[in-house]
Amino acid sequence: MRLLVGRIGRAHGILGEATIEVRTDDPDVRFAVGATVNTDKHGDLKIISGRVHNGILLLGFQGITTRNQVEQLRNEMMYSEVDINASTGDDDEYHVLQLIGCTVFLESGEKYGEISDVINLPGQDLLAIQTGEGESLIPFVHQLVPEVDVKNKRIVVIPPTISGELK
Repeated sequence: MRLLVGRIGRAHGILGEATIEVRTDDPDVRFAVGATVNTDKHGDLKIISGRVHNGILLLGFQGITTRNQVEQLRNEMMYSEVDINASTGDDDEYHVLQLIGCTVFLESGEKYGEISDVINLPGQDLLAIQTGEGESLIPFVHQLVPEVDVKNKRIVVIPPTISGELK
């Protein structure tokens, strides 16, 4: 699947390096030397150098050797082909696209709704669940989401309660 992994920013220096706005949780793999990223206007770009300078990722691309060439790439979105079903080695790590569309059940087995979005917040992610009464937001933590089965598109939740009522 083609996923957005970053945006090319301004040129850095005179040797064709570009600042990168990272939009992936796996930059070491997506932006490794030798990797290829795809852009809409300029096609495939092969990464030939990468380093972090003052907390900003800088990349060099094959055939891009001047500041002016980098400026022509500015604001270009970068995409990678990603297998969202590939194992990450962490059983509690999921790709957003694996969760959207999953059917959500309560611990009792009663259907609660369907995941429509995953909202990424600094402290934790929230599952946006469309229920019969509207949207319900549940923190994506093990205490409230004890079971995630992306293969069968099934998730079990324990919604927070206020005065004994589900919200």
